[in-house]
Amino acid sequence: MASSLGNKLSLLPVSSTSAGLTRLINKPRTTCFHHIFNQRVDHFPTRYRHFSSSAMASNPFKKIKVQGKLVEIDGDEMWDSNHLASNPGGPHPNRDATNDQITIKAAEAIKKHGVGVKCATITPDEARVKEFKLKKMWPSPNGTIRNILNGTVFREPIICQIVKRPVPGWTAPIVVGRHAHADQYRSQGLKVEGGGELELVFTPAQSGQPAQRLSIHKFGPTDSGVGLGMFNTAQSIDDFAHSSFKMAISKKIPMYLSTKNTILKAYDGMQYKPEFEKLGIWYEHRLIDDMVAQMIKSSGGFLMALKNYDGDVQSDIVAQGFGSLGLMTSELVTPDGEIMESEAAHGTVTRHYREYQKGNPTSTNSIASIYAWTRGLKFRGQVDSNLALVKFSNLLESCCVESVDQDQIMTKDLAISIWGKDSKKYVTTEQFLDHIKDKLTQKVSSRLKL
Repeated sequence: MASSLGNKLSLLPVSSTSAGLTRLINKPRTTCFHHIFNQRVDHFPTRYRHFSSSAMASNPFKKIKVQGKLVEIDGDEMWDSNHLASNPGGPHPNRDATNDQITIKAAEAIKKHGVGVKCATITPDEARVKEFKLKKMWPSPNGTIRNILNGTVFREPIICQIVKRPVPGWTAPIVVGRHAHADQYRSQGLKVEGGGELELVFTPAQSGQPAQRLSIHKFGPTDSGVGLGMFNTAQSIDDFAHSSFKMAISKKIPMYLSTKNTILKAYDGMQYKPEFEKLGIWYEHRLIDDMVAQMIKSSGGFLMALKNYDGDVQSDIVAQGFGSLGLMTSELVTPDGEIMESEAAHGTVTRHYREYQKGNPTSTNSIASIYAWTRGLKFRGQVDSNLALVKFSNLLESCCVESVDQDQIMTKDLAISIWGKDSKKYVTTEQFLDHIKDKLTQKVSSRLKL
């Protein structure tokens, strides 16, 4: 069975429009990945239908009772491979069949229940529209969910000491807080041909109020070019600040707000500094270009609060600087701290999926997807004051890191980063997951009483 971490848990309640993308989790099915969770976690009320699990029956460990609910959002390609066997097409066509309404329902379900775990999904381009015979080029599901939840995306590296870092001076995690609302991701652009004036216009809703107009550029009679308009809201900016404050406090690390306020003074100066100073935390504003330079020279151990595009780019740089995009967590947190969606920070690993389609074994790094689950379960445990669930989540995370650092059991991407591109010292995804499962079983049975 090829690597796939998405769409493995049984669901509740099922409808023709929701099956295959959004689910509240009941008991896990018997798959390689979810045997890990079968060791300890007993999910949710019996009023939702569930599937039986032989691992449940044979598992000698006492289950952790979880009262709250968790929303799972299925993924595409490598994060939906096992699901394809029983439901060809997966969630990507499901978005198409529901005109993307299922994505909106997924976000609303997370708002209702407070915790979501999302697998990697495809944002279709022209080639994908043709491949999947989609009605249109649907927007990013991540962008849709982020805008509905109105949270801040925090990405943090998972540090394995044995993994070589392209930036060797980084010894402590760098957390990237991304203001994941609007800006370029909800912009409108146009192509300009010939002479004319490009303007930015705000028309007040209240009648009688004059429109505000800004001249952007005057194109000459033989000119051509492009124009782009984007926005954000004061409420969203304020929410971003609050989310960032709370994350810095929870992790007890200094915080830097990084923008380009020499160019966008009115846009960047709104209420940030007074709010940071009010909290009395270590806060400093730096220009984005200066911050990037300082980041490379630093030893890590801080939070960078960045605008949407900057956060998108810098989070990938930070991930690779610590060794791998497969070692990066991603958490979307609302300003009040009551809602969280976790996911792996990487994509659907199309290249591996093509090999899976051919029937070839793959070695796909699943650590970030395991962390997506542990962070979701941990948040559920914190909200419900379920210390046992929090401890279990921390234990499973330690199993992932120790498997790499101590046991030197890892997937191909990590082996190459340590021993070079010709290294054969790696295992398949299934073998890696089995090792983590066995390690977790040993720890729980020998020395941990939750």
